[in-house]
Amino acid sequence: MSGPSEPLLLSHVGADDSDVDHKTRPEELTFDNIVEQSLSDFGFWQLFQVLLVGLALLFDAQQIFITVYTDAYPTWHCLNHTICDPSANICQLPRSAWEWDGGSKDRSVISEFGLECSSSLFQGMPSSAFYIGAIVGGFVLALIPDGSLGRKKLVVFSTFAMSVTSISIIFSTNVWIYTTLKFVIGFSRSQTWSYALVLISERVSTRWRPRATMIPFTFFVLGFMSLSGIAFLAQHSSWRYLYLYTAVPAIFYCIFLYFFALESPRWLHMQGNNEEAIHVLKSLSSKNKTYLESLVSQLPLVQETVEELPRYTIKDFFFRKWAFRRIVVVMIIMFGLGISYYGVPLAARDIDVNIYLSETLNAVVELPTFVITPILLERFNRRSSVLVNTLLGGASGVLCFVLSVLGRTGMAFAFELATFFCARIGFNLMAVYMVEMFPTCVRSTATMMFRQALVVGGACCPLIASIGRDLPSVSFAIFGIAMSGFGLFALILPETKGSSLCDTMEEQEKRDQAISTSHC
Repeated sequence: MSGPSEPLLLSHVGADDSDVDHKTRPEELTFDNIVEQSLSDFGFWQLFQVLLVGLALLFDAQQIFITVYTDAYPTWHCLNHTICDPSANICQLPRSAWEWDGGSKDRSVISEFGLECSSSLFQGMPSSAFYIGAIVGGFVLALIPDGSLGRKKLVVFSTFAMSVTSISIIFSTNVWIYTTLKFVIGFSRSQTWSYALVLISERVSTRWRPRATMIPFTFFVLGFMSLSGIAFLAQHSSWRYLYLYTAVPAIFYCIFLYFFALESPRWLHMQGNNEEAIHVLKSLSSKNKTYLESLVSQLPLVQETVEELPRYTIKDFFFRKWAFRRIVVVMIIMFGLGISYYGVPLAARDIDVNIYLSETLNAVVELPTFVITPILLERFNRRSSVLVNTLLGGASGVLCFVLSVLGRTGMAFAFELATFFCARIGFNLMAVYMVEMFPTCVRSTATMMFRQALVVGGACCPLIASIGRDLPSVSFAIFGIAMSGFGLFALILPETKGSSLCDTMEEQEKRDQAISTSHC
C-alpha cells in the first residue's frame, strides 16, 4: 500500500470512460482529495455523526460543574432559639441547637462528611482534586501516540471511565475516598474535549469544518444548563443522586457511541487501512458511493504492515523546529485566553451587580459565539480574526476596570460581558485554527497540549481574581492585557484558511514550503 504521505491512486476514477480523454495524462489522486471530494456535501448521516460525538461534551460539562451543587454549603435553622441565633457562626453553637434544612445531612458533601467547620481549603479539596486530576491526566495522556487506539475508542474510553467512576462515587464513606474518586474523574475526562474535536474535524470537509466544530462547544454549554435543571429537580434528594442521574445516561450513551459512531477515515488511512477508510467515507456520504466503490477495486494489492508505517510521537514537536514553534505559540495564546475565559466570570463579584444574574448572563452570552465564529472563519482569515478579537477583548477588559473605578457599574458590567464574549470567540477560533496547523499523525497530541495551556491559564485565575479584593476590578485590566498581549503572538502563525488537512509531518512540511515559495 502507498505510504500515507504518497498519492494513493494514479488515475482519476469515478468518471464515465466516455468523458475521459485517454490521451490525457492520468491525474494523481491523494487520499486528501478523496476525503474532500466524498465529503463535499453535508448530509444527514454526517450531521448525525457530529451530533453523536459532540454529545460527549454535554456529559463532560455536567461532571465539571456538578460540585457547584453537590459540594455547596447547605442551609440550616435553629432548634433552640434561646441559645441559637440564625446570624451566628454555626461552629460556635452546640450541635443540639440547630439542624440542617430538610432534616437530613446528606443534601451536601459538606454536611454529610461533617466539613461545615473545616477550613475553606479543606472544603474545596474535592474540587481541587478534580482539577489536579485534569491537569495530570492532560500531560500523561498527551504522551499516548496518535496511532495507539484511534479517535473513536479514546472518546468512548474517556467518557465511559468518567461515568463509571461517577457512579462509584455514590459509595464514598468519607471525604478522602470522595476526593480520590474526584481526582480519577478529572484524570479520565481530561482530554474528552480534545478527542471529540479531532474526531469531528477529521470527518468533515474543509468547507464544513468551521460549522461542524462549533456543535460540540454548543453541547458543552447545554450540559451546564441541563445540570441546573437536574439539580433543581433533585434538590430535596441526597447529593449522591445527582451523580447517579448524570452518570447513568452517560453509560448508555457510551454503549450507543461504541456501536454507531464511525472512526476517523484519516486516522484509518494513517494506519494503512485504506479499505476501511473508504468504507467509512461511503457510510458518511451516500451520494458518492459509486465514486468511492470505484476506488476500492483500484487500491494497491501490497499491504504495509503496521511496523512499516511511519510512527510519530510527542518528540516530533521538539525535533522539528516548525512544529515546536507552532505548538509553543498556540499554547501561549491559549494561556492568555484561558486566564480571561475562566477569570472574568470569577472576578464578576468585584462589580456591584447581582452575582446570580452576572453568572447567568455569562453563560448565555456563550451561545451566540457558536453562530458568529463560523461566519468569521468563512469570511476572514484565521490569523487576523484571532488578532483583532484578542485586541478587542483586551480593550474591553481595560475599559471594564476604568468604568468600575469611576462608579459606572452598568457600563462596566457590559464590558465584562464583552471581554468574556471575546475570550470565548478566541477559544473557538483557535480550536479550528489549531486543527488545521498540524497533520493527522500528531493532531490529537497537539489538541491535548492546546487544551492543557487553557487549563493552566484557568488555574492562575483565582490568584489574579483575589487581587481585585484589595484594588477593586483591577483583575479585569490584567485579564484584558493578558488576552491582547498573548494574542499578538498570532502574527507568528501561518495562515490556513481554505487549506485541507495534511496527514504526515513530511506532507505538512512540503505544503508549508510550497505556500512560502508562492508568497515569495
